[in-house]
Amino acid sequence: MGANPNVAEVVSLMGESSRAAILTNLMDGRFHTATELAYMAEIKPQTASFHLAKLVDGDFVIVEKHGRFRYYQLANREIANMLESFLSVSKPPKVRSLKQSSQAKALHSARTCYDHLAGSLGVGLTNAMVEEGYLKKEEKDFRVTPSGEQFFTEFGLDMTALRKKRRSFSRACLDWSERHHHLAGALGNGLAKRLFELEWITQVPSSRAIKITNKGQSGLKQEFHLSI
Repeated sequence: MGANPNVAEVVSLMGESSRAAILTNLMDGRFHTATELAYMAEIKPQTASFHLAKLVDGDFVIVEKHGRFRYYQLANREIANMLESFLSVSKPPKVRSLKQSSQAKALHSARTCYDHLAGSLGVGLTNAMVEEGYLKKEEKDFRVTPSGEQFFTEFGLDMTALRKKRRSFSRACLDWSERHHHLAGALGNGLAKRLFELEWITQVPSSRAIKITNKGQSGLKQEFHLSI
């Protein structure tokens, strides 16, 4: 049986370094202009536009036009999950500058993995919730315990609404930098949104990195017994 040509097309789209950089930066789940993505990928805007056109044609990325600007985003969570899987088996890039070193440390500390939290923060939160008895690891998912149900509800999450979403509820996602699982799925997304709402975390401009605020440091220690 011959190779599936669609698989070859997927590998070809991801195999070019500039496209791979663009896709990785789009894993923050937000919309970005070609100029922003060019800056993050350290390539020229014209080059970014060329690669984005290919990614849109390949259904990896969607684009929305507002006025004279075009905004790009990963096409869906499945693309993000696939990219995260590739990252978990990829060798870390060689650090050649202080800027790259600082960016790498920031991403390892706390970042978004499409629509949930990853890095030391994401894994630390997940481990803390397991230790507190709010979650229990079961193969590819986490199960919410009765005490967890109460905790998440009191923390401000609408558990009924989260369960109604057409996606996995509490998936275990392998963290590429920590090599441990963090909480994903609807519950992981709901928790991330809640931390943003509480202003415990903020997004670093032009990056997937997350910054924990002073308010967040106190809140994480009080509610999750977590110090990062």
